[in-house]
Amino acid sequence: MIPFSPPRIDDKIIAEVVDTLKSGWITTGPKTKLFEKKLAEYTGAKACLCLNSATAGLELILRWFGVGKGDEVIIPAYTYCATANVVIHCGATPVMVDVEKDTFNIDPKKLKLAITAKTKVIIPVDIAGLPCNYDEIHNIVNSPVIKEYFTPENEIQKQLGRILIMADAAHSLGAKYKNNNSGTLTDISVFSFHAVKNLTTAEGGAIALNLLKGFDNEELYKFLCVLGLHGQNKDALAKTSGNWRYDVITAGYKVNMTDIQASMGLVELARYDDDTLVKRRYIFEVYDNAFNHDEKYILPLFKTNESTSSFHVYLLRIKDISEAQRDEIITKINEKGVSVNVHFQPLPLLSFYKSLGYDIKDYPQAFDNYKCEISLPVFYDITNEQLHTIINAVKTSVREVIG
Repeated sequence: MIPFSPPRIDDKIIAEVVDTLKSGWITTGPKTKLFEKKLAEYTGAKACLCLNSATAGLELILRWFGVGKGDEVIIPAYTYCATANVVIHCGATPVMVDVEKDTFNIDPKKLKLAITAKTKVIIPVDIAGLPCNYDEIHNIVNSPVIKEYFTPENEIQKQLGRILIMADAAHSLGAKYKNNNSGTLTDISVFSFHAVKNLTTAEGGAIALNLLKGFDNEELYKFLCVLGLHGQNKDALAKTSGNWRYDVITAGYKVNMTDIQASMGLVELARYDDDTLVKRRYIFEVYDNAFNHDEKYILPLFKTNESTSSFHVYLLRIKDISEAQRDEIITKINEKGVSVNVHFQPLPLLSFYKSLGYDIKDYPQAFDNYKCEISLPVFYDITNEQLHTIINAVKTSVREVIG
């Protein structure tokens, strides 16, 4: 069976992890701090904080910004549940909006219509690694009419003076928008290093800080370190200086990254642009060349005049098929020894969000994109022979179902 997205675990990764284990320092320590520094250098962000997941990063920022009961956070209907779950955890209301047909990303026109006096944060999601239309989103949020809607409820919100834009950049490390790196495209961005991501630390994520208007990103980084470690103002690394005494300044969380995870990230980041992204782009181009001469297929956008993707997920769509036909095609592909996936089920299709009153009929484009989408395998060690097998399996299965 050809897998969907196994992680790249080679001798360099193993050696670095073993080095960490032998060092005796396996929790948050020198390698985590080095990984944070390297991420900030790579992205151009003003500071980066590594955590145990992107989900933790999203929630930590919502908590810092003071999002709570009575507040609204705008998100796309087409995303993984984590984007919405963190809003629920904070007691706020996710306001879902529909997406664009070609990019799968949040539709700025619909986003604008969803803003109310309760809106505190917008979380655009870079689906499959293609950055959203950030110029338009920034223009909306900074327009005088929209800023008048904003109702700050604490000093941080007053200082910003507008809706916070936090990119869910789980897919888009290495992507660019108008020659700017993902991680610098909004106030704050959050990356994922989960096992299936382009760059993995097994589990893990990072917050990239890029706040302007008088915010001290280094001070915020220090506070988030505390907030992500039980509110404790001194971590284990700091205690090694001999000054053991610490204080707890807030009821924080436990979401820190470990040096074991960071050691994987350091290896992956060092070869990310010149190796990982090169291979992933090659895979995307092979798929494009295989499917672009057949009108049955809608190829994913991974490069526009403004954006270049991180080539995370190859979102192939088959024209004019139903959800049931798509599912049957997936079954037949699987029977031919190929694992494929779907990214994603729109949130209103999920039982929990249905129970809250969200209805997929209100998000027709999200459903149209989803019902005919099949994500094809993309991973570093994939061979040309495997790519040939995948392409044949897809084409044969589509013919078997729809002729």
